[in-house]
Amino acid sequence: MKNRKYSLFFVLVLSVAMFLAACGSSDDAESDDKDAAEDDSDYSVGLVTDVGGVDDKSFNQSSWEGLQEWGKEHGLEEKEGYEYAQSDDESDYLPNLNRFVRNDYNLIFGIGFMLEDGIDTIAEQHPDANFAIVDSVVDQPNVASINFADHEGSFLVGVAAALKTETDKVGFIGGVDSETINKFEAGFVAGVKSIDNTIDVDVQYAGAFDAADDGKLIASNMYNNDVDIIYHSAGGTGTGVFAQAKDIKHNDPDRDVWVIGVDRDQYDEGVIDDYNITLTSMLKRVDIAVQEVSNMGMEGEFPAGETLEFAIEDDGIGISLKNEDALTDDMIETIDEWKEKIVNEEVDVPATHEELKEFEDAL
Repeated sequence: MKNRKYSLFFVLVLSVAMFLAACGSSDDAESDDKDAAEDDSDYSVGLVTDVGGVDDKSFNQSSWEGLQEWGKEHGLEEKEGYEYAQSDDESDYLPNLNRFVRNDYNLIFGIGFMLEDGIDTIAEQHPDANFAIVDSVVDQPNVASINFADHEGSFLVGVAAALKTETDKVGFIGGVDSETINKFEAGFVAGVKSIDNTIDVDVQYAGAFDAADDGKLIASNMYNNDVDIIYHSAGGTGTGVFAQAKDIKHNDPDRDVWVIGVDRDQYDEGVIDDYNITLTSMLKRVDIAVQEVSNMGMEGEFPAGETLEFAIEDDGIGISLKNEDALTDDMIETIDEWKEKIVNEEVDVPATHEELKEFEDAL
């Protein structure tokens, strides 16, 4: 499978250039545009969610928002050019994928590594259809694999946590213990330890991406053990982390407890009374990736058989600075310094438990 270092900036510039060229052309070009618009209306994209749900305030929701923007960009209506299928259980993956195939969707996304087997199976069964999977690699000639440098963004929010903690105890709550979520964990722990190797990091996994009650319980235990900042990479399970932090803040406004969001900016999820308990969020631009890959498919340039990689250096990964009351200028300056080190390859951010151990041993 081919690998492509994917530049969002380049794609956006290219899109603008194509648009300007079209605007400056003759009547013949206008006729071509009309034909293209007619072709656009025939192109359809389906999206199959993971079990966290399309409104998980995180990964699935960001993907769906990207597809909605793509539909809006081309004047399409939901269910008449683009649509999502909700997976409430793992047993829903294949039926949802098959429904889009039967309905002749041109491109079908599987959102999350848990759809890897389903995408692999159905792509082999339907070699004339195009598929894309997020956060995994499926080695099929009709599949585009979309991946992100999650560990890099997680490193930066780890730096933020280390600079903000007052108890020298922070936490990480993952959804399913897996290679993908381990990237978030490893990057976060490395970021924390790079600032202060003595800070304790409590790592726990809920075992699911749709278990808000479990997320709330784990968060409660962490906060009760003096953890004051929790970074979650748990999809819908993370809503329970926010709920627990807000309960604590509501009952004790003088206590500082924080949550670090993931995938999309979860600032709004942290509003409680006159406060906001979202310290920051690790931004993973799944929305833009879905939108751009859909455009590539529509334009006849679908990256079949390729792996697209989105990282900090091309703005595919980032960190939210929206909570100005929580993030001081000094903190932001330090975060930016570490960001530059990552971009300049002065820091090799670990992505696995083994790499994390080597990283910590070298501190």
